Parts: sequence; C-alpha cells; structure tokens
Amino acid sequence: MIEEKYIGETFPALTVDVEIWQLKFFAKAVGETNPIYFDEQRAREAGHRSIVAPPTYAVTLSCAVPNPFARLTQLGMDLTKILHTNQRFEYFAPIYGRDCITFVATIVDVYEKRNGKFQFMVEETVATNQMGELTTRFRQTIVERR
Repeated sequence: MIEEKYIGETFPALTVDVEIWQLKFFAKAVGETNPIYFDEQRAREAGHRSIVAPPTYAVTLSCAVPNPFARLTQLGMDLTKILHTNQRFEYFAPIYGRDCITFVATIVDVYEKRNGKFQFMVEETVATNQMGELTTRFRQTIVERR
C-alpha cells in the first residue's frame, strides 16, 4: 500500500537518446502516415529539425529502463493488483530524432476510494530536451485493488 507521505516524492531523472529507427517503428505501430514521422528531408521541409516523434512517444521513451515497474514495487504496490486507469498529456515542443530527453517523475497525489478497497497514485512526469526546453508533461493514474 502506498502511503500519503510519498506525495511530492521525485524520482531520479532518466535521460534517453531518441533513436530515429525507434521513432519510425513507433509511428508505424500507431498508424501514422505523415512523412514527417518517417522521412527526415520531408520533416525538414515542413520546418522541423529532424523526424518528429508521434505525440504519445514520450511515455514509451520514459519506460527505457531495465524494470519500468520497479518504482511501483519500491512504493509497496502489488503488481498483480494494479491497473493503469488514466493518462493525460500536455505538449509544449516536439521531440525529434537525435534529441536527448530527460524525464523527471513526481508523485502528485495518493488517495483511496470505497473505504480503502482501491488506492490511487497519480504520477506526473516532465520531459525536457537537451536544450532545456519542456517538451511534454504527462500524468498517469495507477489504481491498486486492496
């Protein structure tokens, strides 16, 4: 069970290089057809500095660790009883191929429903590029059945 004392807890930053082949693979997987996601020349012609990452790619990139669930177990959550319930994105600047993105995640809320049968944790992650520009902010809510 995650405790309220963890509200405000910020986890160590994760820095990840954005590989062009991964962007192309992700874009194809989510059904993108716009050439700015596949062709660097076409992306530049459209005013971008490289191939553009599809909007939700930041979440995938933020999972580039050996065990993306380690944080949850460290907080005392039972992985067999969790469910990802909500996610929200804010976009500020594009993520491009060859960028270096740093993610910082913070627990922003912990609460219960149904007399403690369900416990919720809300985590906010901010992503900045190698120039210090904020690219993306996303929140995810995880529920644990008690």
